[in-house]
Amino acid sequence: MSIWWSLHLRREAASVPLARRLLLGAMETAGVDPDVSYDLSLALSEACANAVEHGGDASTTDYRVTAFIDGDTCRIEVTDSGPGFPGGRASSPRTIRPGCPTPQPTRPRHRQPAPCEAAAEHGRGLFLIEELTDRVRYRNPARGGAIVSFDKILKWREDALLPVV
Repeated sequence: MSIWWSLHLRREAASVPLARRLLLGAMETAGVDPDVSYDLSLALSEACANAVEHGGDASTTDYRVTAFIDGDTCRIEVTDSGPGFPGGRASSPRTIRPGCPTPQPTRPRHRQPAPCEAAAEHGRGLFLIEELTDRVRYRNPARGGAIVSFDKILKWREDALLPVV
């Protein structure tokens, strides 16, 4: 069995906890392990916060969140109307503090953030999404905007309603 839902949300801070709570409710009802649900909800919060902050100008008032549970995988996409990622992908979208080395465009999974990254006030959202999920993709659609999509392999509680068979 599979389920999916899609939301059109206003680009305002109050939409972030709304999206997170809807995801957590769906995960709990389906029977997803709470630790996996928490990781996904934190990744979703970061992606939504980025869409709210960077997802467009005064003329764009919304963004979209779509979540799919199919078998043992959950895929979440957050789509906005902002300027998109530079060069097609934001490989290091964090604030660089004076004296800190320039981040490398590719990073090994599960590395500890450099001291300059950890001390940065902004720019850790995509890093957190990459660390909390199993696969992340960044795209700039032809019509403009940005899409962040990420997958996580699900673990199920024993009393799950949608266990993988």
